[in-house]
Amino acid sequence: MHGLVARTLQCFVQDTYGPERWRSVADAAQLDLPEFEAMLDYEAQIVGRVLTQAEIELGKPRAAMLEDIGTYLMTHPNNERLRRLMRYGGEDFIDFLHSLEELPGRARLAVPDLDLPPLELTETAARRFTLVCKCSGPTRRGYSHVLAGVLRAMADDYGALIVLDLEAGPGEDEMIEIAVVEPSYSAGRSFELGAHGAGRDG
Repeated sequence: MHGLVARTLQCFVQDTYGPERWRSVADAAQLDLPEFEAMLDYEAQIVGRVLTQAEIELGKPRAAMLEDIGTYLMTHPNNERLRRLMRYGGEDFIDFLHSLEELPGRARLAVPDLDLPPLELTETAARRFTLVCKCSGPTRRGYSHVLAGVLRAMADDYGALIVLDLEAGPGEDEMIEIAVVEPSYSAGRSFELGAHGAGRDG
């Protein structure tokens, strides 16, 4: 498993719950070193142990914790550059949805060996969409929960009101049903396309 995924889990626990909670998770998972390196690879079972111990330490079901990680990626100040990158997906939330199929390819441009599941978006009715996550293989399971957290956070960012429903897809695929109730429900967070807006947040 790519170290960037493992490092994200570590940073989520540290930034959200504090360094002491991360040390407790790392100790319980019997990590040889308490820090993950973003550019190294790790055995999936090691990261799986950390996830299990984080569930226990934080008292959260895995699905809820994975969704919280997705929200963290888009909302924590340490991840502002990632949030801005995602905002380049479109002028409104529906434009952003249509850009999601390009996400795995864009991620590989930044990190060539980062293997995110392919995504397929289908518009099933006006402002209703099905997003299929091709989650074959154990290291990809649960990705839809992380993506659900990303979607909820980005909907808030754009000022859209949405309803999500996560379902099992065919085979090992995972599906998210998305209803955009109101694309312009609130003002959302400020965002400027120009470089002079970098680092500013409303």
